[in-house]
Amino acid sequence: MAKISIPGWLQAPPPAERLPEEEVRRVYPSLRWQVFMGIFLGYAGFYLIRNNVSLVAPLLIKDTGIDKIAVGVITNAVLFSYGLSKFFSAMISDRANARFFLPLGLALSAITNLAVAFMPWVSATVATFATVMFINGWFQGMGWPPCGRTLVHWFSTNERGMKTSIWNTAHNVGAAGLAGVAALGLAWTGDNWRSAFWLPAVVALIVAGIAFVLMRDTPESVGLPSIEEYRNDPAKVESGDDPNISAKDMIFKHVLINRTIVMLAVANVFVYALRYGVLNWITVYLAEKHDAKISSGFVGFAAFELAGIIGTILCGWMSDKVFGGYRSGAGIAFTAATALVIAAYWLVPVGTPIWILILLVAVIGGLIYGPVMLIGLQAIDLSPHNVAGTAAGFTGLFGYLMGATLASSGVGILVQNFGWNTTFIVFIVFAVITVLLFSIVGRDEKALMEGHSQRTSHNGVAEK
Repeated sequence: MAKISIPGWLQAPPPAERLPEEEVRRVYPSLRWQVFMGIFLGYAGFYLIRNNVSLVAPLLIKDTGIDKIAVGVITNAVLFSYGLSKFFSAMISDRANARFFLPLGLALSAITNLAVAFMPWVSATVATFATVMFINGWFQGMGWPPCGRTLVHWFSTNERGMKTSIWNTAHNVGAAGLAGVAALGLAWTGDNWRSAFWLPAVVALIVAGIAFVLMRDTPESVGLPSIEEYRNDPAKVESGDDPNISAKDMIFKHVLINRTIVMLAVANVFVYALRYGVLNWITVYLAEKHDAKISSGFVGFAAFELAGIIGTILCGWMSDKVFGGYRSGAGIAFTAATALVIAAYWLVPVGTPIWILILLVAVIGGLIYGPVMLIGLQAIDLSPHNVAGTAAGFTGLFGYLMGATLASSGVGILVQNFGWNTTFIVFIVFAVITVLLFSIVGRDEKALMEGHSQRTSHNGVAEK
């Protein structure tokens, strides 16, 4: 298969000499835990320096004179760029050394945030601010793909649902950490919004170093057998392609014209519109509609993310145990519940105690992160190993290019011109569309599950 050209130092290392079996049994379990912690902490680090603009939006509006549409444009820049980068970085990451790729992206993103904090010209105009945040988004896109690659190579199919759901909570930990670190910075500097950029960036640089120490590329690169051999759990999806097929042709066949992957990508548009449509505007909505202080918005932001940890793990467990691996069933349940709670968040009257509003925000976060995780997991599960990262990146491309645009610039325009009522009606429509799309994907998913079950049964009979 033709390789995408990347620098030699960044390329995936060749297999190392196989370790003795006794050493394999000793090393494999502990190294899997170490690598998992590397991608968990590393990915959490990215969220310390991704959504900083939306978090301090009320201060930006007050101190710089920009309006909500401008906040939406700047926020949109980082998410739009992230979606592009996530897709293109995935094509590189599938053939790159994950141990180098992730820390490099995190360090470059941290440096970009330091520029926002310490170079006044960056925030002097909306155009320059948005441009620098676009660059930040490109470096941010280097985080997910090496994590997806690592999960595929170090964890087998029959354990990946729970492992992925646990790993996926890394962005909740990171985003909640952002609220805490930013609040500390504001306390130190008297509500200077720049501290919400430089302090998280310093922490992210430290995390990048820790991730590099912990991570490894593949089991084979350190002399261990493949995860399928180690756990005797063959992959559910094999490409069956000519080994000489080009990377471009493989991506086209298994991603770009794959009905299931394309439908997952479309569903991701609306899932991300809901996720960021609520999250990015918590501080502004609570301040405008309920006259809440920015500190309450910070608490709501953190509550949204922390509840997402519980919801993500619960959704992963339900998709494995309750729905028997039928991910779309769990997605339908969680998305429908999200619509109901968003309606409650919208309709509670002015004067409602702030703790009730924060509780509703937390429940929304706990619910929406289930579908966010599931779509990435489905893309990995239903793709051959050598394009798994690209398939997940493709769904992310749709989610961020279109979903995040709807959630940032789109919501900014809606609120500015039509008010919050129209905006929340649109959110509920998005949830209904997502349920319908999960239903369509579910038919394809069931067909693939039945085909795998039949092959497994046949092989079992043959072995007897």
